[in-house]
Amino acid sequence: MGWSRLKLDEVAVRRTELLKLRRQGVRYDDPRVEALGYTSPDVARKDLHRALEANRDAEAAEVSIYRQLENERLDDELGRLAVLEEKVRQVLGNRHILVNNGRVILDPDTEQPMEDDAIVLQAIDRLVKIEDARRRNAERRAKLNGYDMPLQTEITGANGGPLQMSKASDAELDAIMNAGPAPTDPGSEQPDNAPGSTDGSGEGSG
Repeated sequence: MGWSRLKLDEVAVRRTELLKLRRQGVRYDDPRVEALGYTSPDVARKDLHRALEANRDAEAAEVSIYRQLENERLDDELGRLAVLEEKVRQVLGNRHILVNNGRVILDPDTEQPMEDDAIVLQAIDRLVKIEDARRRNAERRAKLNGYDMPLQTEITGANGGPLQMSKASDAELDAIMNAGPAPTDPGSEQPDNAPGSTDGSGEGSG
């Protein structure tokens, strides 16, 4: 059978007072901790740990609910942007005749109605703004869900153990720097057909 509401309130009050004492640096074996009703320092220590864990779980639950609600708002925003984009593309698909004071403006060369480019440009500008809103939506979602958190790497030593660090001497550093192949002197080698070189039989070419 679960604890009564009164019992839960008593526990909450006792844990709150214990937390206050611990923040003041009061030890678990202090008489003031015992006065709260704890039978031993170990019991008080365990109870405080339980309180911290419960608080951590409650905070995690609140964060999870907040994240879910924000994700739903971002989804709704994407839905509204999709509707706006559809309407803008409908505007772009229509023909817009240039009109001035109720009269259709004709092209002087073709005598055909002129197109109203201003409406088209406004629609294109709206599409650019819609894409910018989508980009900001994605950025907020990434931050909300921790997608942009930097990756953490851990360097370990042999067999996953701690990495051993030591200071190298000057001689050791020189040995590391000179560990590569020695440079070749261009004048130390002769081509096979150079004067004085030998063929495979060991006889000179001369």
